[in-house]
Amino acid sequence: MLYEGVLRKMKTELGQPIQYYLDFPSDVVNVNQLLDKNIQIRFLKYCCLNCELEKKIYRQGYCYDCFFKLPQAADWVIKPELSQAHKGIEHRDLEYEKKVQLQPHIVYLANSSSIKVGVTRKTQVPTRWIDQGAHEAIEIVEVPNRYLAGITEIALKEHVSDKTNWRTMLRNEIDDEDLEEWRDRLYEYIPEETKEYFLSTNKETHMEFPVLQYPTKLKSLNLEKNPFYEGKLKGIKGQYLLFEDGTVFNVRSHEGFVVALQVMSS
Repeated sequence: MLYEGVLRKMKTELGQPIQYYLDFPSDVVNVNQLLDKNIQIRFLKYCCLNCELEKKIYRQGYCYDCFFKLPQAADWVIKPELSQAHKGIEHRDLEYEKKVQLQPHIVYLANSSSIKVGVTRKTQVPTRWIDQGAHEAIEIVEVPNRYLAGITEIALKEHVSDKTNWRTMLRNEIDDEDLEEWRDRLYEYIPEETKEYFLSTNKETHMEFPVLQYPTKLKSLNLEKNPFYEGKLKGIKGQYLLFEDGTVFNVRSHEGFVVALQVMSS
């Protein structure tokens, strides 16, 4: 089977295990069904996810011009504490910023390589955790806007990481943690203005990823440097495809790349 189209991050469904999908113009591919099959990936060209022009991708699937113009690529996306829509202050597009920033946001703890704190819109739970390759996560604060979530995250970053070690996550070198205990331990560090939003009774969510074999030595596939690759798919975790030879392919970092994906017959 041959599929061709612009890469976007894989869509997911929480299940045992998680189900992954790639959306191509001709079909929606359930990536789980490709496990243990040989797959060819060929890079054809660029296609900006916004302007759809064949321009080199800069970041997040956008060309340089679109990245520095679009509200969905603004600084407050990565740094929620910079959100100002609650004050009526525009960054790039106030209507868009109000729509995204002025809705319930979750501050959470996730365990993918170690305990980390993060922020996401409530509508993105548990998608955000899956995309980060977390095998367990818990909501600890639910606030009415992105700014409050951002300042809570900033306060908690003094006591717990906000980064994922992707190598550790992909090798599955992880320990189970008591996230409810971590939540209670961190309560005292939550800012006074968001303490009322603390979620004291939530339970952990556990994620099971479709992986037949975890890699030990990792080789990251970059389609700009290596426009063709063939290998046997052994797992999917986070937004990565894991191959038998230790090659790992980050689908999300290749958004905006037009590829041909061929599933080889046995």
